[in-house]
Amino acid sequence: MYRSEKRSLYRFLIFYLLSTLILFSVGAAIFYAYEKHHLLDQQRESLKLESGQIKHQLMLLHKEFSEKLPLFIKKPYQCALFDSDRQLIFSTFVLPPTIDFAQEYTTYNGRLTLVDGIEPYHLGVAYIVMQTPIDTKAIAHLREMLLLFILGAGLFFLAIGYFLGRLFTAPMRQSIEMMNSFIQDTTHELNTPISTILTNLELIETLHKCDAKKEMQRIEIASKTLSRIYDDLTYLKLNHTHKRDIQPLDFSNLLQERLLYFASAIEAKNIVLGDVITPDIIVQIDPDDALRLIDNLLSNAVKYNRQGGALEIILTAETLKIKDSGIGIEEKELQTIFERFKRANKSEGGFGIGLHIVYGIVQIYNFDITITSTLHQGTEVTILW
Repeated sequence: MYRSEKRSLYRFLIFYLLSTLILFSVGAAIFYAYEKHHLLDQQRESLKLESGQIKHQLMLLHKEFSEKLPLFIKKPYQCALFDSDRQLIFSTFVLPPTIDFAQEYTTYNGRLTLVDGIEPYHLGVAYIVMQTPIDTKAIAHLREMLLLFILGAGLFFLAIGYFLGRLFTAPMRQSIEMMNSFIQDTTHELNTPISTILTNLELIETLHKCDAKKEMQRIEIASKTLSRIYDDLTYLKLNHTHKRDIQPLDFSNLLQERLLYFASAIEAKNIVLGDVITPDIIVQIDPDDALRLIDNLLSNAVKYNRQGGALEIILTAETLKIKDSGIGIEEKELQTIFERFKRANKSEGGFGIGLHIVYGIVQIYNFDITITSTLHQGTEVTILW
């Protein structure tokens, strides 16, 4: 699966699952509150029924009621009797600090309490206070069932979302495959004539004296430009399957070699080159990635530089800095400059893939890249190892 396809699929799944989770969470919360209230209502009814039984026994008994009261109370219920002044007459449990006689049902410390008034009074008893532990097992079981339901529903909708996401991204995948096929065919067709031109140019320069130096230089620059385009397109096509051979690489030596490669293009624009390259800088990187990194940065610095401009290159153990005096980049364009096919300036041509490749390499090796630019004054790219 391609990176852009994965990104689109993940975004769809995140949005889909979040909206589904919110919907189910709201529904589950409402259902949980309803069922919990229903369970408490059942316990309230049981407590009320037990209070009624005690009232009945109260009407039948007389003085021996207090002695026989514990015999009538079924576990786990507890009972307390109060007179009309709300003074305690008898109790089978430790009472809470305060009792709200105006409130029929209250909960305290995990227990459900019922205050039931008696009219007319019997044996001086005006209030029966019943208490029972809240059935937390039933509520816990309800929570577990809801969590299992949400988990099962989440997995089900994840599978549905993944299927829908693949279905929705199928046209994108087909378009990307068609584009990659086109790039592959194009690069294949470009490779042979580019290689032939460059090889013969080297032979002419080596074996024959040629008076048309400027013309030969232009041909060389054009051929190398085509070669870089070919390499970039090939890298873009094969990057997701490219097996990297990360090794200690002499970055100083490679940078010097690539400056010689770009010497013709630099000379053609009369660019003043100032380079401070610390020798023997070793970087853990795949040689092909290092080549793409340097070539794209140097290509942009030369391409977008002005005639007779300046190019400054600094390499240290911590950074690579390339600064030009070219056309610059607008501040609003800097936000999206690393996107594929993004071209901040269309006057110099190109495909808009150079900085996208650079950014991809930087991400792979966890380097840091910053670009600062001023329109019509120049651009500076800094990479921290």
